[in-house]
Amino acid sequence: MDFVSLLLLFFSAAAVSRAQVQQELSAETSEGTGINITCSHPNIKTGDYIHWYRQLPGRGPAFLLSAVRGSKEAPDLQGRLWVSADRRSSALWLARPRRGDAAVYYCAGDSHNSIPSSILSSFPSAAHIRTWKERGLKPEHQQCAK
Repeated sequence: MDFVSLLLLFFSAAAVSRAQVQQELSAETSEGTGINITCSHPNIKTGDYIHWYRQLPGRGPAFLLSAVRGSKEAPDLQGRLWVSADRRSSALWLARPRRGDAAVYYCAGDSHNSIPSSILSSFPSAAHIRTWKERGLKPEHQQCAK
């Protein structure tokens, strides 16, 4: 069975607003098995948006979707974004991740509906994410080469 590795990195949106976000460092799932990617933003303000981005290997971060509250479908990802009722956390659900979904996923909080492109340049580069099969490694030997 092929494995898809989804790496999550911490991203502080302090350059954009005072909102701080925290994510787990990494998560794994097998191809086709759903996964919840969670983000904590305990100090988010009432009207702040929660944005999600994905950075594919060798590319810059790309906007996925954003929400203020509730649930929002993510058809391009075969998934959904949920923002908790108290807005202190959110989760991006990928129902059937494919090999092409192996990437770095970021969440960010901001008072605007979109983050200016100048902020995107401050995301860390993480072009080393690959699936297990592409690297020719078993899951227990997976390493990120920088």
